[in-house]
Amino acid sequence: MKPTTPYKRVLYIAGQIVLAFLLCYHGKATPAVVTDPVAENMLMFQRSNGGWNKHLDEKAVNYNKTYTPEEQASIRSKATALDATIDNEATTKEIKYLVKANKKTDNKAYLDAAERGIQYLLSAQYENGGWPQYYPDKSSYRSQVTFNDNAIINVITVMEDIVAGKNDFDAVNKSFIPKAAAAIQKAISCILATQIKANGKLTAWCTQYNAKTLVPEMARKFELASISAFESVNIVRFLMRQPNPSPEMKQAITAAVQWFDAVKIPGHSFVEIADAKQPKGKDRVFVEDANSTIWARFYEIETNRPMFSGRDSEKKYSVAEIEAERRVGYAWYGNWPAKLLDKEYPAWLKAN
Repeated sequence: MKPTTPYKRVLYIAGQIVLAFLLCYHGKATPAVVTDPVAENMLMFQRSNGGWNKHLDEKAVNYNKTYTPEEQASIRSKATALDATIDNEATTKEIKYLVKANKKTDNKAYLDAAERGIQYLLSAQYENGGWPQYYPDKSSYRSQVTFNDNAIINVITVMEDIVAGKNDFDAVNKSFIPKAAAAIQKAISCILATQIKANGKLTAWCTQYNAKTLVPEMARKFELASISAFESVNIVRFLMRQPNPSPEMKQAITAAVQWFDAVKIPGHSFVEIADAKQPKGKDRVFVEDANSTIWARFYEIETNRPMFSGRDSEKKYSVAEIEAERRVGYAWYGNWPAKLLDKEYPAWLKAN
């Protein structure tokens, strides 16, 4: 019943305003949480230890896909699996996306998931400063200290962003900053300890190392213990990013650059050609090219000779001697160090 006197009408209207306010902020009119479909999929795929696997049914995870309720249930049922990894940008890619999604949506669930991922990375680091390819799964070569495909460098980049508070990592809990800084210093120690010395001279780095002895080891069957021109480039770039580099760091950088220069292959290219005799109708061949300088992916430690291997793990000195499937399906040559030698190292040297 409505009030009949002016005084009571004022009280009635005031009461309605207060009630509307309470309803707005305590339940019925609460603003909806903003979501990002890719980030939502990342939450679904995250393992309970904080990391992510890279595969679903032996294929790369597709975060842009809309999964059926049955698929979602199956994915969530694997939450306790021990297959989280840093291979192929897994875990680091998700962390970087989630902090950006949190910044765009102000959805704290994304930040919480990213922080669990960061804690996973910190927990996975060995005392010697390296990271395994998988954690906690240590079967086969998964326990090795893994520079392969920039795995460790991707982790260190996340740590650098945490310390610097850049690339939207400024939202991350500040308690992670000293932990990330310590992880970087341990990683530097590992990098200096694993730089390969051949014939008394520092060179560059192998793709993977024994977790305990830090001796170079074979990873996959076609990735023999060697010096890698690909992975070593971003290791050097990481060292060059460090402020006030120590004499040991300067020595490591300079030695690696000298090695890159010594093993370059001028006047050649590695090109794809049509070849009806091959299973996929194509091949890749090493040819003369006066306008090209390239590097081999792997070099023999003792001799600096380019080396290759198929799935039989037999060392060859010509890419033409391995099976077509591996010859076509792997990056055996590239120009990875070119920019480092031509521009980045001279600029670093001038500043240091």
